Amino acid sequence: MNRLCTICVGLILLLPCAALAQGLDGSAQLIVVTSKNWDDIKGIAQRYERHGSTFEKVEAPFAVVLGKHGMGWGKGLLDTRQFQGPVKQEGDGKAPAGIFKLGSAFGYDASAATRLPYLALTTTIECVDDSQSTRYNELVDGSVVAKDWDSSERMRRSDDLYRQGIFIQHNTPASPGAGSCIFFHIWRGPTAPTRGCTAMDPADIARLFSWLDPRQSPLLVQLPEAQYEQLRERWGLPSR
Repeated sequence: MNRLCTICVGLILLLPCAALAQGLDGSAQLIVVTSKNWDDIKGIAQRYERHGSTFEKVEAPFAVVLGKHGMGWGKGLLDTRQFQGPVKQEGDGKAPAGIFKLGSAFGYDASAATRLPYLALTTTIECVDDSQSTRYNELVDGSVVAKDWDSSERMRRSDDLYRQGIFIQHNTPASPGAGSCIFFHIWRGPTAPTRGCTAMDPADIARLFSWLDPRQSPLLVQLPEAQYEQLRERWGLPSR
C-alpha cells in the first residue's frame, strides 16, 4: 500500500436531537463509558450488542481513565450546546462527552488482528493539535505533508501508550479550538488521567480491537452518570 499523506478518519454531520434515534438504530455495537461526575478522572466502560430492538451487555464492565479535568460536552453526533455543563475546548484536559463514531485503529505493529481500518504508526506520523492548521485534528505523515502547524503529537512514542489505540471521531470535521486527537489508548495506570483521551488496560483495548466491527456501525457513548440517566430514554440508550 502506498504511504498516505493524510489518514482519513471519516466525516460526521451534526444531527438534530430528533434524528439521534435513527443514528442509534443503525448501530449494533455500543461502548458506554460513564463517570461519577463531570470532574471525575475515572470511568467504567461496558460493551453492548444489539439483539433485535434491544442492546444486551457483552461480558463484564472494565475500568478506564479520563481526562485530568474530567469530561466536557464534545462535538459528536449531536449538537450538545443546548445542554448544561462544561464544554470541551482545545488543551483543557477534558475527555469529550456525547455520542461519537470510531475511526481507524492504530498501533506500533505492522498489522493487527482487527476488522477496523488499521494504521501502522511510523516515526513520522503526527496528530495535529494546532487549531490554525488546515490539518487540525488529523493524523498525517509529516514526512510528505507540507507543514502548516506549530504543534502536534508524535504518535510513535517511546512508551506503550499508543501501542494499540483507536481514533475517536470527536470534532470531525474539525472546528478550530473545539479539541483534537482524542483516542482510546493504553493507560499509564488505573489512577493516572489523560490529557483528554479515554485510556484502559492493554487487555481491554485488545478486546476492543478484536470485537469492534465497522459493519456494525459501532458508537461510543460517554457521559457522567447523571447525564446518562437524564438522557437515556430520550436517546434510546440501554440501561446501565
